[in-house]
Amino acid sequence: MRLSLSFSFLLFFLFIVVVLSFLHSRSNELFLSLSPKIFFSFSLLGLLENPEDFESAIEAFATVVSMEDESGQPGEWGFKAMKQVVKLRLKRCADSSSNSSSSSSSPELISLAIESLAKLLSYVDSKAVTKNKSEKVLNSLLETMNQVEDRELLEQFYEKTLKTMTREANERLWFKIQLKLCKLWLKWQNFAAMGKTLKELRKSCEDENGNYAASKGTQLLEVYAMEIQMYTEQKNTKKLKELYRESLAIKSAIPHPRILGIIRECGGKMHIAERNFGDAATDFFEAFKSYDEAGLPRRVVCLKYLVLANMLMQSDVDPFGSQEAKPFQSNEEVKAMTDLVQAYQANDIASFETLLEKHKKSISDDAFVAEHIQALLDNVRTQVLLKTVRPYSKVKLPHLSEELNIPEKELESLLVNLVLDDVLDAKINQVTGMLEINRENIADASELEKEQQAEAVGGQKQGDKELQKKVAESEYDALNRWSDQIMRTQDLLFEKLC
Repeated sequence: MRLSLSFSFLLFFLFIVVVLSFLHSRSNELFLSLSPKIFFSFSLLGLLENPEDFESAIEAFATVVSMEDESGQPGEWGFKAMKQVVKLRLKRCADSSSNSSSSSSSPELISLAIESLAKLLSYVDSKAVTKNKSEKVLNSLLETMNQVEDRELLEQFYEKTLKTMTREANERLWFKIQLKLCKLWLKWQNFAAMGKTLKELRKSCEDENGNYAASKGTQLLEVYAMEIQMYTEQKNTKKLKELYRESLAIKSAIPHPRILGIIRECGGKMHIAERNFGDAATDFFEAFKSYDEAGLPRRVVCLKYLVLANMLMQSDVDPFGSQEAKPFQSNEEVKAMTDLVQAYQANDIASFETLLEKHKKSISDDAFVAEHIQALLDNVRTQVLLKTVRPYSKVKLPHLSEELNIPEKELESLLVNLVLDDVLDAKINQVTGMLEINRENIADASELEKEQQAEAVGGQKQGDKELQKKVAESEYDALNRWSDQIMRTQDLLFEKLC
């Protein structure tokens, strides 16, 4: 009896030992599975409490990675921890470059950042995380890189990333990274490297037969938009024309509004250069709407260009008549242009020049606007000059210089151009300082104005009637309109009094 009890007790003891051993092994597994999450949470909490303590935060996140490495199962939490480490390293580099006299970080900090990036990319390469998750994290890092100014760090970062994220591994992410790299080449004016990258991107949009794939229309438009920006910087008008036409020919794309804005703005500038002001106004308005939809500040610039195009084509169309443009009517930059229009239409040189000086930052500092503002100023001076000399056969040059508010040398240059263009039949007598005019063949200001209108309206689209209106008329037509307005005002006053 005692023997059987002892044996039963022994069996029970062995059973307890086995159960405890099993529970112990399971608890270790449970601890190992939960500990990366716990350590990640504590690391993140510590970073929030001390956001400037980079080294402690990096060390805490590195512990999470080490725990997963020891378990032999690298996964989501180690990947998340490495993402935080890379971000902290990049921020450390950014702070270092901003605090130093040079714009670059120390080689040690750059090396540590690239090492951390390599570790992060090893998770992607080994497929320890899903494709979508890795793409999301890398996109987030690329956005962080936009705040970094250190060229050496940026070049190494993109080089390392592209070695892992090849076109074969993830074509969509590879395409995005290459586009972001192109933006950097554009910023650094490295057009040779940019052209080479764009050539690769174009090739990725081709099918097996070497033709552009219809399914990749959106990507192709993104490439075109980037090329347009490059050729705009290089002032390559021929290439810009080709790209603009090719872009409009793509119908199978649903691009981002920013891309459409870039393409349409390019078209507007191209049409302005060709003096096709009607089509320029149309393209600038489309560019404005696209930028507005994307919420980009470039919309104000395009609205300013739209006002310029309307001024050059002498149109009656109100650029602020649309629902999209109306809220921007009081914008400081846009208002400067509208005030300029009024002075231009009134041939008021003094007001025109005063506004140019007053709004120098928003008007003259824009190279594109400044280029055409000079042409407008010359037009105003020409109109005033012709009206001033019309009644005379001889006029003193100092008097004309005073009327136009320009030095005599500029006046002589303007007169020479008018004579060569057969606008004015006259000669300059430098001995007497007089402008001697042939009264029989003097050109009428209204005729010049009509020629400019015909040239401006000639390239307008057939169906766009509003943009084809001719506003600037002869002096006598203006007097008739003024007379009609007085009559209408008189009728209104009479009705109110009665």
